[in-house]
Amino acid sequence: MALYFDHRVETPESVGSPSHISWHPVHPFLVVASVSSTSGGSVDVYLEQGEHAPDTHIERSFRVTALCWHPMRLVLAIGWETGEVIMFNKQDKEQHAVPPTHTAEITILTWSTNGNCLLSGDGLGALLLWRLDQRGRVQGTPLLKLEYGKCLTHCIFRLPPPGEDLVQLAKAAVSGDEKALDMFNWRKSGFGSFLKMGPQEGLSFFVSLMDGTVHYVDEKGKTAQVASTDSPVQMLFYIEKREALVVVTEMLLLSLYTVMPEGEAKEVMKVKLSGKMGRRADIALIEGSLLVTATGETVLRFWDLERGENYVLSPEEKFGFEKGENINCVSYCKGKGLLAAGTDRGRIAMWQKAPGPQSSRRAEGKDRWALQTPTELEGNITQIKWGSRKGLLAASSGSAVVILREQAMAAHFHQQVAAVQLSSNLLHVAFLAAGTTYSLRTDMHVSGVFATKDAVAVWNGKQVVIFEPSGATLRNAGTFLCESPVLAMHEESVYTVEPNRVQVRTWQGTVKQLLPFSETEGSPCLLDTCGSFLVVGTDLVHFKSFELSRREAKVHCNCKNLAELVPGVGGIASLRCNASGNKISLLLTKADSSPDSRICFYDVELDMVTIFDFRTGQIDWRETFSFNGQETRKSSIFADESLTFRVPVSHFWDQTEPRLFVCEAIPEAPGAQPLDTERQPPTADDTSPTADGMVLSFFVSEEHGLLLQDSFSRPAAFQALLGVEVPYFYFTRKPGEADQEDQADTGHHGTPQMVGRRPLRDFMGLEDGDRATRDAMLNFSFFVTIGDMDEAFKSIKLIKSEAVWENMARMCVKTQRLDVARVCLGNMGHARGARALREAEQEPELEARVAMLAVQLGMLEDAERLYRKCRRYDLLNKFYQAAGQWQKAMEVAERHDRVHLRTTYYNYAKHLEASADRNLALSYYEKSDTHRFEVPRMLAEDLQSLELYVNKMRDKTLWRWWAQYLESQVEMDAALRYYELAQDYFSLVRIHCFQGNTQKAAEIANETGNWAASYHLARQYESQEEVRQAVHFYTRAQAFNNAIRLCKENGLDDQLMNLALLSSPEDMIEAARYYEEKGEQMDRAVMLYHKVGAGPREGRRGQGPEVGSAQTQLCPQAGHFSKALELAFTTQQFMALQLIAEDLDEKSDPALLARCSDFFTEHSQYEKAVELLLAAKKYREALQLCLEQNMALTEEMAERLTVPKDSTDLSEAARRELLEQIANCCMRQGSYHLATKKYTQAGNKLKAMRALLKSGDTEKIVFFAAVSRQKEIYIMAANYLQSLDWQKEPEIMKNIISFYTKGRALDLLAGFYDACAQVEIDEYQNYDKAHGALTEAYKCLSKAKAKSPLDQEAKLAQLQSKMTLVKRFIQARRMYPEDPKEAVRQCELLLEEPDLDSTIRIGDIYGFLVEHFLQLGEHQAAYKYLEEMRKRLPAASMTYYVRQHTIDAVHQGLGLPLARLGPERVRHNSAEEPRDEEVVEEVGSP
Repeated sequence: MALYFDHRVETPESVGSPSHISWHPVHPFLVVASVSSTSGGSVDVYLEQGEHAPDTHIERSFRVTALCWHPMRLVLAIGWETGEVIMFNKQDKEQHAVPPTHTAEITILTWSTNGNCLLSGDGLGALLLWRLDQRGRVQGTPLLKLEYGKCLTHCIFRLPPPGEDLVQLAKAAVSGDEKALDMFNWRKSGFGSFLKMGPQEGLSFFVSLMDGTVHYVDEKGKTAQVASTDSPVQMLFYIEKREALVVVTEMLLLSLYTVMPEGEAKEVMKVKLSGKMGRRADIALIEGSLLVTATGETVLRFWDLERGENYVLSPEEKFGFEKGENINCVSYCKGKGLLAAGTDRGRIAMWQKAPGPQSSRRAEGKDRWALQTPTELEGNITQIKWGSRKGLLAASSGSAVVILREQAMAAHFHQQVAAVQLSSNLLHVAFLAAGTTYSLRTDMHVSGVFATKDAVAVWNGKQVVIFEPSGATLRNAGTFLCESPVLAMHEESVYTVEPNRVQVRTWQGTVKQLLPFSETEGSPCLLDTCGSFLVVGTDLVHFKSFELSRREAKVHCNCKNLAELVPGVGGIASLRCNASGNKISLLLTKADSSPDSRICFYDVELDMVTIFDFRTGQIDWRETFSFNGQETRKSSIFADESLTFRVPVSHFWDQTEPRLFVCEAIPEAPGAQPLDTERQPPTADDTSPTADGMVLSFFVSEEHGLLLQDSFSRPAAFQALLGVEVPYFYFTRKPGEADQEDQADTGHHGTPQMVGRRPLRDFMGLEDGDRATRDAMLNFSFFVTIGDMDEAFKSIKLIKSEAVWENMARMCVKTQRLDVARVCLGNMGHARGARALREAEQEPELEARVAMLAVQLGMLEDAERLYRKCRRYDLLNKFYQAAGQWQKAMEVAERHDRVHLRTTYYNYAKHLEASADRNLALSYYEKSDTHRFEVPRMLAEDLQSLELYVNKMRDKTLWRWWAQYLESQVEMDAALRYYELAQDYFSLVRIHCFQGNTQKAAEIANETGNWAASYHLARQYESQEEVRQAVHFYTRAQAFNNAIRLCKENGLDDQLMNLALLSSPEDMIEAARYYEEKGEQMDRAVMLYHKVGAGPREGRRGQGPEVGSAQTQLCPQAGHFSKALELAFTTQQFMALQLIAEDLDEKSDPALLARCSDFFTEHSQYEKAVELLLAAKKYREALQLCLEQNMALTEEMAERLTVPKDSTDLSEAARRELLEQIANCCMRQGSYHLATKKYTQAGNKLKAMRALLKSGDTEKIVFFAAVSRQKEIYIMAANYLQSLDWQKEPEIMKNIISFYTKGRALDLLAGFYDACAQVEIDEYQNYDKAHGALTEAYKCLSKAKAKSPLDQEAKLAQLQSKMTLVKRFIQARRMYPEDPKEAVRQCELLLEEPDLDSTIRIGDIYGFLVEHFLQLGEHQAAYKYLEEMRKRLPAASMTYYVRQHTIDAVHQGLGLPLARLGPERVRHNSAEEPRDEEVVEEVGSP
């Protein structure tokens, strides 16, 4: 809890009433301007506790009109009513006058953004801009002078954009540049270093006049009016982030302008604010968007510029305010988030703003502000100002000025002594070991307290007073003056600080020893003792520890620079050491003095730093080496994410156990005031947003590092953690609250009301244990924390306490050691828990089993967490139901366990019914869909409510239930009405029949077709012997057996047949027997028997095997199919037989199939007979019938004759024989393709190929040969292809060669090549191709394996001879152009060769010679060869070798008559045909 100490300023005697107050923005200096009717005006500067600063009194005979501190330096600008401006340098105690330029009172004094220039304006409209040096002296003439002619009211500078150097420096700092970070850290760089890199000059500003106009002056000195209002401007604000100007007039008219880069302003909003008129309002702008106005009313008015919303805050009487108390002034402290307001009754009202950024508000409007306890002052408060970095508050009441300084409630716990501050000079002191308490009132404002087992020391920064117990009071044991902000005690020594050293004093203040610190180490500012060790922290983030067990303090740990150990540290907020002095913990601050989420642990013996970050829950180990390098390892210790994103605010070590460490952490609050946690513990009022504190205990050891032992929320009745000493945590209490449970437990110790305690988790029930028990439990807790359950078990096995075993069982929930938990439950005698744990073993998830253990131990939060972790939402649902947390149970069911949603609703409805909340129970019975039964049961005793509910729900089931109830009460008409609403036609018919209204009942049954109604009505008609009506309604009710029964009894044969066909197989059989026994209408009997027998077959065909088989099982009458046939044969029902035969298939009785087949054969219906034989699987008989009757085998019939491979009816050999018979039949019918298929299925590919060859389908023959891969088939295919016109189809020729090659018939291939050669000679005269073909033939024949080598040699010799002759003729033709004579001679020699005509056409040689001699003009020689050719060749074929015009030319040359020897030869279309013409041309050319 924070206290506000009020310090009245020590004004000089001649000073009058205060008129102006102003805080320095950085330093704790308050300037107060006063006015007196006798002495005029004066200015004084005061310190933070109200002391008058020496040599700061400035007095004139006229009053002060304006004050303005320099933004950084201790330079004050003072404006007087005469127009004089004085610059007062507080540091140098100098006054510098500004050149006298103004002639009217000063109304404006404003420093530029970087403090290099001062703007002054007066009541006549003169505006001047001065440049000043660092001491506040004016440099030269004014930089700017403007005359507006009217009184100036307000001025505000427009911040310039950051310079390029600052932007680059900021980027470097963000990227991690240490030097850049140091430049932003004022503690390292030195205060004022911002000026070296600070913002640009920025000399543009806005100024407002008394006439309501606003002007903009740019950096060049040009002025322009940008806004105009109807009344004088009362307040002017500039919102930098939005580039917006806010203007509020005396008439409370708010105008918002958007400012362009050139300074032009565009109005975007204008609104009239509410408030009291006729007096000056105090207006503040919060966070750049929230305008707060105090106008002397009982409320503060808020206007949100971003949202356009408004609301009010008012002081509440329950906090001590009076009714009708008006608020005069307002001021906001951004760092603290506190809004302060002064009232006319002398009170300071404060509202705490909820933490979090403006954009993510957790509450809206006035709910974001929590009213605090007011501070009581005197008089009518007219001015209130926050100021300096320390967050001081100054209040002026017109007669005096009071400075309010926030002081955290001082509290200390050490060696079983607790001291808690209640007010500025009152403390509560408790010696817990002795059970005595004291109220200590001092004569000074206490700023700190330190307690030991022998004494209590208090101080205020100037004086130290030590008290020791003496009977029922505390007596003064020593008082001395000392300006030490901190203090520590150990035995008879007092430790205080001064620059660069620690003083060791006696209780009377005598200095016994000095503990020096160097300049680089800094000045001590933090002290703490634990055991016999003292730890000291300095303002330059160094720390050192001393051992105090000897007569003089001795250095235990050399001075360490924390900045080198921990990166990015800004400062030390507090530090403490453990009882053995080997561990030092330090709370840190950031570079901007805001609290750091990290806590640092330094191991003195290992020289190792461990950093734990509460924000992430991660531990960072850093081990330092001689070369200052660092090895870093990280890990996480928070399994619960709710513990993250926190900031530690206090920390303590157990005073006897060096391993036990505790701290308190609160949620992060962005933008919160930096905390000096050692001197200012966190505030935790009822309405404080920081009340959500967590207490965390750790074990710290060299071997295992930092381990989380326990965590819990700070109890609501407690203020803050005060310390720890096994077996208790100690807390300060909130004022006026008491923990009854704690009082009951510890009342015999006399624990004071302001100090509360709570046992450590493992010590519950063992608070009064002896030292050995405490040590055993500490070891137990330590081993459980590190997870060594065996050692933990050993630690407590000798302790006979159910509480201890319960604590260990609770640990088993954390460690999930169910084996140990069983032992614990046994020692506890917890039979119910042991049974529940045994039953939970069937759950597959370990967490679910552990959750059951947690439930039995009352650890409901852990059970809930475990169920959620293993996603057993069904068990979590049951858990919530058992705990009575129905809303959570339904939420879980709706989101994750929808399978049990209706059950959850039902159970909740039962719970509500038991709680007498029937209306809500109705709703949940409806949601569970059980209302149709449960609601009538619940409302059975309240029939009126039940009737209303039934009519409201309009549910058919409820209507039927109500109708039944009315019927039971013999209210038939009402029952009929509700039965009709429920559409319960059976009940309607039943009641109408009961009332004798059979006609109405028949109408209902006919209209609705309801089976139950029709059946009931049929029974009525049957009882009345109205048979036809009864049969009709039995039929409507689908009760065919009853209708058939009536028809048989009454001879209604026509209706009987129709009903039997609609009815079940049993009824059909009964009807068929009826017809058979009667001997008439046998066709109907046959039809019914057939229908019964065909039923299962129809089911198998239409519904699949499962349905068919089921129907066969349900219809044992399926055997009546044969009965239908027998009856048809007996009565010669041929048409019926044909119908019956259509339903026969392969699943019918083979004997029955054979008999039907014989019947159809006798009646010459062979196709039907074959089908039946095939259905009976008599394939040979079917095929024989086809052959005997010369029936054409279709492809479908052939397929049905084909037996499947996996059939067991025929062997494989018999199956192949049958397939060949089918194929033979197909061959006889000319179905060659089908024969091929069957031969192939029989495995006889040769016969299949022969059948395919007969079909002449070349494409299929080629395909079949290619896929068969048999030598004989290749040869057969090639032989077939030779019979085609292969000369014109190159593809066929290619296949012939391929097939002969694949069939390895090289002799046949050689013959084919020989034939090709002969075709080339005879058809195309292409001897070159012929020679190539002969060559291939020779090659093939030489490779062939002939049966007779002699024949092969003869054929090879013949081919060789042919090749030689063809080659000689080719060479003769080729040499003709070069040596015609030799070519002619060769041809003549060829003519002499025997058997020439079998190889070379003689006519081609003679034609060559005739053409040659004709070209030479030797007609006689040409004629001679013509004559020889006539002798050796028939005359009719001469023109095939010699053209007719050649013959004519020879005859003309000899003068012989022309003779036509025959038709001129016709050239074939050969690729070599042009070559003959070329030869002719060559021969013809000389």
